[in-house]
Amino acid sequence: MRPLQISADTALKLAEALNIPLEQVMHLPQHILIQKLVELERKEANENKA
Repeated sequence: MRPLQISADTALKLAEALNIPLEQVMHLPQHILIQKLVELERKEANENKA
């Protein structure tokens, strides 16, 4: 499996937001990364409502 085709800046932001190591972000399967991003977005939306 090849690394995701995202910029280094984006990878750093994702690693920080998801609280996982940068290397793990780069090697996540795309469908799992999308799932984690959806979870993160839902969490932020819930925090903004409160």
